[in-house]
Amino acid sequence: MFKIKKGDTVAVITGKDKGKQGKVVHILPEAGKAVVEGVNYVKKHKRRTQQEQQHTGIVQIEQPIQLSNLKLVCKSCNAPTKVGFSILKDKTKVRICKKCNEAI
Repeated sequence: MFKIKKGDTVAVITGKDKGKQGKVVHILPEAGKAVVEGVNYVKKHKRRTQQEQQHTGIVQIEQPIQLSNLKLVCKSCNAPTKVGFSILKDKTKVRICKKCNEAI
């Protein structure tokens, strides 16, 4: 079970986008990276092709960012926090906030 999942709100803790928050769009588990909405933009130069007439020139796209550079934002305390795990009475494993001990 990963500490960060698709759809979570995360905060960037290091790098050029430090302090920004965004929603996780895609996880790359084998690379240990995630694509976060509105974070880690790079400019790509795209050449015109017969299939793509519209998206040419300099295009900004989101690049993956290391999971170690992200912290999950707790919904109840609205702060970047460490993630812990807890096993409930019905034997299900849930993620918890280390600051407020609430289930995420």
